[in-house]
Amino acid sequence: LSVDVPSGSRDEVGRLLRAIGAMQEALRALVGEIRTSVDGIGTASAEVAAGNNDLSARTEQASASLQQTASSVEQISSTIRQGSDSALEADRLARAASDEAGAGGQAVLRVVTTMDAIKQSSQRIGDIVGVIDGIAFQTNILALNAAVEAARAGEHGRGFAVVASEVRALAQRSGTAAREIKGLIQDSLERVEAGAQEAREAGRTIEGVVGSVHRVADIVARITAAATQQSQGIAEINAAASQLDHATQQNAALVEQSTAAAASLKDQAQALSRPVQRFKVA
Repeated sequence: LSVDVPSGSRDEVGRLLRAIGAMQEALRALVGEIRTSVDGIGTASAEVAAGNNDLSARTEQASASLQQTASSVEQISSTIRQGSDSALEADRLARAASDEAGAGGQAVLRVVTTMDAIKQSSQRIGDIVGVIDGIAFQTNILALNAAVEAARAGEHGRGFAVVASEVRALAQRSGTAAREIKGLIQDSLERVEAGAQEAREAGRTIEGVVGSVHRVADIVARITAAATQQSQGIAEINAAASQLDHATQQNAALVEQSTAAAASLKDQAQALSRPVQRFKVA
């Protein structure tokens, strides 16, 4: 194709040579275009193969990173699940403590009520003992008057004087016992009052404890809800990471197939280039 065909004369041979020259020119242009296309295909396929190799390496690195990330997310998810379970257990314990503290407060209120009733009963007993002490005092006076009258009666009133003396002694002992009982009841009243005051203070303290436990229970409930949401979010992230890892592995397989196709295209371009190189166009 690099040799020029002379045009020759204008007869049939000349027209044949000119036709051959035109055919040679067309064939030269065709072979040149084929060679240019083959060279372009070879260069492009080589670049595609190199890019696919690079992309394949990066995809494998991304897949390894995703697998490591998925493993880390799974560990985080396990830790958060454990934290959520612990938060649920803490919430249950806080609610149980709140119920027990409330029951304790009710028990203290019942103790205060009982002590108030004991105080009222003790005051009533003190009043009764006061009445007994008054009766003993009046009996003592009556016995004293009876003894005076018996002394005035002389010999006839001696027996009555003995009875009056015994009644007076009994009245004095009754008065002494009544005063002792009154003192004991007064001491008991003071102790009951002190116990009631301490019980009321304990009740106020338990009410504060109940309020604190309720607040703790509310905080733990919010922590539990947040931990549950975090666990669900991490589970969704883990699922997304697994899907992304699966898609990345599929992409890696597709890149390998594309690399193989580019290499095959390069080989075919080289195979096509060899017969075309036989033509000399210049």
